[in-house]
Amino acid sequence: LPPQTWTNSVNQASKTALLAWEKETGIELVQVNGQRRYGGPPPGWVGGPPPAGTEVYIGKLPQDMYEDTLIPLFQSVGKLYEFRLMMTFSGLNRGFAYARYSTQRGARDAIATFNHFQVRRGCAIVVCRSTQKRELSVDGLAASVSRWELEATLQRLTEGVLSVTLHASPCQRQAKLAVLKYSSHQAAAVAKKALMEGNLRLGGSGLRVEWLHRDLKQKLQLWEERPPSSQVPEGKSLAVPKPLALPPVLQDVLDRLNTLCWRQCLGTPLFLTKCVQVNPNGWLHFWYQVVIPGYPVPFSGFTWVRPDGQGRSGHEEAKVAVALHVLRMLGESL
Repeated sequence: LPPQTWTNSVNQASKTALLAWEKETGIELVQVNGQRRYGGPPPGWVGGPPPAGTEVYIGKLPQDMYEDTLIPLFQSVGKLYEFRLMMTFSGLNRGFAYARYSTQRGARDAIATFNHFQVRRGCAIVVCRSTQKRELSVDGLAASVSRWELEATLQRLTEGVLSVTLHASPCQRQAKLAVLKYSSHQAAAVAKKALMEGNLRLGGSGLRVEWLHRDLKQKLQLWEERPPSSQVPEGKSLAVPKPLALPPVLQDVLDRLNTLCWRQCLGTPLFLTKCVQVNPNGWLHFWYQVVIPGYPVPFSGFTWVRPDGQGRSGHEEAKVAVALHVLRMLGESL
């Protein structure tokens, strides 16, 4: 059989039932980038998308089961905002899907009702909270690649990139690894597929694009925390990276960040700072996290500060340094 005929002949009965269901209900399914989508938003939806915590992951699906069965099933516990079924080239599903509800309660009810639910005799599915991964690692980039060059390429090839950091590759000599953070799981998933198809021409033959693994993330953070050996003066066991000097005009960065957030209707930033290390020279090492209500992901990392002797605490100094970093990440020219 020619490939197209074989593809069309796979699971013909279920495909026919799906087409009949689409015609009967008037529901439109759109297939793009290896997934078939309903809604996002659905017909008649008013307002913005639902908040975080409204999407569930559905796994262990029979590969010949389609939306004509799945959407009515998952719609029975709450209003669906979006349903995405991952598809193979042959027209079977890939065994998993994502259902996003209009409320967090809908997602909770779906997990309570359908986790280990038998969609067919002897065929129990898995339903749990979607992890909403948003970070990719790209290993094997050429050692000569600069961050601005990579950013420019990613802006052209993908959508929704929030930040790009470059590191020495832990696996390949004379190569770099990039960590890419995207505005949503969907943007990251589409970017991952685009980059895996070989569109990123900035590396050697061994370019690897993967979801950022927790172990690798922790390893990179530890490397960032550890001051480079070239900065350790003779006779000293520990040195501190030189911090950015804050010109007097930037002492009001907190006000400036608040103003920017209100102007963009993002809400007031919430700062969490924790001192994790004190250096004998008086430097303080802080972990920080900044949560901006209207922004999809929190900002977190580490920074070194030194109290300036003008009565400001280490936590206040850390807030100023972090606010400056967040302003830069939000694209504010300083």
